[in-house]
This record gives sequence, C-alpha cells and structure tokens, in this order.
Amino acid sequence: MSLLPAILTPRSDRRAVRERPQESAFRALVRTIGLLDRVMQPHFARFGISASQWAALRLLHRAGTDGHAGLRITELSDRLLIRPPSVTGVVDRLERGGFVVRDAATDDLRAKQVRLTAKGRRLVEHVLEVHPAQIDTVLSGLGAGDQSELRRLLDQLSGHLERLLERRGIGN
Repeated sequence: MSLLPAILTPRSDRRAVRERPQESAFRALVRTIGLLDRVMQPHFARFGISASQWAALRLLHRAGTDGHAGLRITELSDRLLIRPPSVTGVVDRLERGGFVVRDAATDDLRAKQVRLTAKGRRLVEHVLEVHPAQIDTVLSGLGAGDQSELRRLLDQLSGHLERLLERRGIGN
C-alpha cells in the first residue's frame, strides 16, 4: 500500500478515510450540536437567558397552557433530559431573575412545584415573537424535504436511544 494517497490527502480527509461510518456520523452529530449551541446562545442572550433557561421556561409555559399550575423539579428534569441538580441550578437562576417561583406541591407539601411568574410569562411571550424566525434561520440550510427527513432520522435515533436507556434501567 502506498503512502502517497495519505500524504496528498488533507489531514481532515485522511481521518475520514480511516474512520468507520458510525464514528464519522457520531462526530458530525456532536459537531452539529455544538454549532447549534453556538448559534443559539447569542439569540437567548439577547433576552438575558441561556438556552437551558429557555428550555425550562418553555416547558413551564406549555404546562401552564395545558392547565398545570407548575412542574416539579423531577418533572422538569425528566422532560429536559438533565439531572435534577442541574435543573435546580437553572431554576435558582430563573428564580433570582423573578421569572419563576417555587410553591409547595398541592399533593405533597414537602415537594416544590416550579411555576412561571407574570414576568416569566411576559419573557416567554416576548421570545416567542422572534423565536420562529430564529428557527427558520437555523434550518434554512435545509429544504423542506430535508427538514422532514432530518426530523424522521432524529426521531428514529431518539427512539433507539430511549430503548437503550430502558434496557439499562435508566429510563428517560
């Protein structure tokens, strides 16, 4: 085997040649997630929040729209797919900003339920005024058919990962 193709091939291309397709796909997914985070952070920073704070605010807003007074930290953790201590940090920062409050849960006074304040609802509604345009900008690199295919593939991968977690007894 000649070394000439390896020498003439740019370093990044040499790595792709040796890499298994699964590794290449995984690396591309991780890189895309990192780029998405870098694009979205300034968007949320305009409103004085982080992407993780937005995720929590949006879930609480949806819960309120669905008629729930709020969500427990464990519910937020399950829905955000992050550990309860991390959610607690996000909620602490949102509470300091006046966007959420913690109340005793109606069915268990020892448990705390997080809910949006009026200030939090106003912030979510303000972000939602421009958020669809931001999503359109992010996804504008893909045509409508490609966006549908991406959604299908991500749903397929998510389902597989959820099944792996269930088999390991971790749950989602």
